Amino acid sequence: MRKSDSYKELFNKEFLMGPNSMRLLEEMLDKYPIEDGLRIMDLGCGRGLTSLYLAKEAKANVYATDLWISATENYEQFKEWGIDEQVIPVHADANDLPFAHDYFDAIVSIDSFHYFANKRDFFQTKILPYLKKGGVAILAMPGLKEEIHGEENALMMEWVNGEESEYDLFHSRQWWLDLLGESEEFDIVQHFDLDSFDVAWKDWFESEHEFAIRDGEFFEKGVDAYLSFVGLIIKRV
Repeated sequence: MRKSDSYKELFNKEFLMGPNSMRLLEEMLDKYPIEDGLRIMDLGCGRGLTSLYLAKEAKANVYATDLWISATENYEQFKEWGIDEQVIPVHADANDLPFAHDYFDAIVSIDSFHYFANKRDFFQTKILPYLKKGGVAILAMPGLKEEIHGEENALMMEWVNGEESEYDLFHSRQWWLDLLGESEEFDIVQHFDLDSFDVAWKDWFESEHEFAIRDGEFFEKGVDAYLSFVGLIIKRV
C-alpha cells in the first residue's frame, strides 16, 4: 500500500488540478529520500496536496507557494487539515520569489515547473539562489518520451487546441538536461521518467473534472503514446 493511498478521499476535482501531484511526489521521495524536518519551498503547490504530503510524511516545514491559488484560500484549507502551524501559504510568482537566498533545504515543484522554467538560465537565476549549499531541487513535470516533429505532433497540437505556447510546455528529459546544461553551481544527481505516470493520470480521469474528461478522450485517441513525466533531482554544490 502506498502512503498516498491514505489521502484518497482528497483525490477529487476539488483538489486535483491535473495528474495526481501527490502520487508523483511520493515516487520522487521514494527515489530520493529526504530527512524529516527540512525547510521546503513547495513551488506551484496548487491546492496544497503536495504540501500536505510534505508536512505529514516528511515532517517538513513547508512554504506552500502558488500564483494561481490565493494564500488565504490555501490557509483556510491548511487549517481544516490541521497543518496550518507547519505550512505557510504564500502567493507569489516564480519570477519574483519573496524569500531570502540560501534559505531552503529543498525546493519541490511537482507538475508546475514546466510552466515557468522552460527558458535558458531560469533555474540558475530564479530558483537555485534560494537553495542552501547542499540543498536539493526535486522536480517533476509532464513531458515527452522524445521530441516529436512534423506530422507526428498533429495529435498533440489538437490536444492543446493549437496553442503553440501550450505545446511548448512539453519536452523530453534530454531536452531538459540540455536546457539546464552543466554548471559549477549544481549537479543533476538523478534523472528519470516516472513510473507513477499511469496512476497519476488515472486519478485525474476518475476525478471527473471537465478538463480531465477531455484529457481522457485524447488518451483514448493515443496522445499518451508520446507522453511521460520527467523527474529531476538537482543538488546545489
